[in-house]
Amino acid sequence: MAGRVTTRTFLEMKAHRDRISMLTAYDYPTARMCDLAGVDALLIGDSLGMVVQGHDTTLGVTLEEALYHTRMVARAAQRALVIADMPFLTFQVGAESAIANAGRLLAEGGAQAVKLEGGREMADTVGRLCRVGIPVLGHIGLTPQSVHALGGYRVQGRTAEAARRLLDDALSLEAAGAFGVVLELVPAEVAQAISQRLRIPTIGIGSGPGCDGQVLVLHDLIGLGEGPGPRHTHRYADVGAAIRDAAGAYCRDVRVGDFPAAEHSTSLGQGAEDVLAALDGQGSRRPAEPAGPEPEQRPYGGKP
Repeated sequence: MAGRVTTRTFLEMKAHRDRISMLTAYDYPTARMCDLAGVDALLIGDSLGMVVQGHDTTLGVTLEEALYHTRMVARAAQRALVIADMPFLTFQVGAESAIANAGRLLAEGGAQAVKLEGGREMADTVGRLCRVGIPVLGHIGLTPQSVHALGGYRVQGRTAEAARRLLDDALSLEAAGAFGVVLELVPAEVAQAISQRLRIPTIGIGSGPGCDGQVLVLHDLIGLGEGPGPRHTHRYADVGAAIRDAAGAYCRDVRVGDFPAAEHSTSLGQGAEDVLAALDGQGSRRPAEPAGPEPEQRPYGGKP
């Protein structure tokens, strides 16, 4: 697809039954590679709290951190739609604070849209955001910011009642003006049924092939982490293993003296003797003596 992807593009792709591809991105180089690869949308997900910062949940990500990462991704994206996740408590407190915080992600961060979690309970806020010109991507099903209320990372919508609630949530977000809805960890049959009932596209993650598009966390896609990824992901490359191998080879070469070699160094050439002569008498050239035992140190100093 030629040209810049916009929220209108999402709606057109839904109408033409063209599948939407979305990946998370958190920095310039990886966002640039994804953009060049033809990804339709780049999401600066609050998943950065887990895959970049090493936390157990997404709850600790701040607005300032989201802005920092959004700016990098926005600079990299020339084609993809840039969507910034709204961190925990940046939109739940009230519509006014949601507008202010979302506005910063667009004005200062360079995002073209925001994503926020929640269904019917967030419809009024979504409507307010849309009415002031801030495009919103909804997010229902497993909502990671509600992980404690949900009792963990569990599939949502397994019962008839739960499935009806998800459909009501999706329809409420559509009516409020959202240009799309993420469905996370929803049974494939339920996700497909919801997708068929909406005019706006659904973006699935762990919700089967019946959604209008898919999103994955980049680190899961490329194997940049320890251990296997979640069940709903597919590892297309093992970048983590490549990094470990490269770093290990570098350490071995440094220890045995193979790196740096002559081709990695700059030589003085014909003027070497004059330069080195200027150093005579400017310090001892005797070998350094082995260091003696260090005195016992205690954390932060002071008495035990």
